[in-house]
Amino acid sequence: MSNVVVVAEVADGRVAKPTLELLTLARRLGDPVAVVFGAAADAAGTLAEFGAGSVIEVTDPALDDYLVAPKAEALAQIVAAKEPIAVLLTSTLDNKEIAGRLAVKLDAGLITDAVDVTPEGTVQSVFAGNWTVAAEVTRGIPIVTVKANSCPPEPAPAAGTVESLAVEISAAAKGARIAASEDKAASGRPELTEAAIVVSGGRGTGGDFSAVEALADELKAAVGASRAAVDAGWYPHSYQVGQTGKTVSPQLYIAAGISGAIQHRAGMQTSKAVIAVNKDEEAPIFEMVDLGIVGDLHTVLPAVTEGVRKLKS
Repeated sequence: MSNVVVVAEVADGRVAKPTLELLTLARRLGDPVAVVFGAAADAAGTLAEFGAGSVIEVTDPALDDYLVAPKAEALAQIVAAKEPIAVLLTSTLDNKEIAGRLAVKLDAGLITDAVDVTPEGTVQSVFAGNWTVAAEVTRGIPIVTVKANSCPPEPAPAAGTVESLAVEISAAAKGARIAASEDKAASGRPELTEAAIVVSGGRGTGGDFSAVEALADELKAAVGASRAAVDAGWYPHSYQVGQTGKTVSPQLYIAAGISGAIQHRAGMQTSKAVIAVNKDEEAPIFEMVDLGIVGDLHTVLPAVTEGVRKLKS
């Protein structure tokens, strides 16, 4: 079968769940070739378990010291060496830029925010998630970024042979250096874009996210926030869900004290099920929910948390 390049998201040797989803999708098209930017030894076992026949590690310092341009150059060289029929990346802000740069370098077609990939075609989420369309590439190989939680990861053991690849990074790709970086503090909760359940708080929290966090912890969910809450300084921007924040597609999304402005809906409306809690019965969020509760989140969420706790005991 033909190769399919999958760009793996690996941190401290742990493979992110969306990468396992990509490997599952890639197997529909051909033989997955996982690319790890950094050391791959600790991740190779997991990548192999989900179908990566080979794992390419690229350890050039430029990949860490500079912005996305060096990764696009490295991928172009990997594509030239492996001649894949497609390149798959998780649909994150960085990866969309990498994919766009790679498409230009390869004179190839680009599809972003895909929600399904099959030999028959690609399904893409468009217009802020309001529509899904069948998309196809008419030039070169498809370069596709796929939303997290688009399919369940399915194991299919393969060899997972690790090989190192030396790449050449041009001076032009080093035009912007990362001056400083700071690791996000560990919360013990799932990564927002990977989580199966997300509990988000908005203006209605009044700045007190304790009820939101308590329910999230009981459900083993991630915590999100609306732009209003982030702009008010109540929660860090890295937790913002929306058009100018992160896009999530969990199995369950709980919106607490969030009105449902289009900016926020663009980041979560591909969720499989939505529950909203809001004091305003005319809040736009109620137009898209599976279950709506009119009430004060500071009363409703603790009651739900206690109910979940009792069911688990």
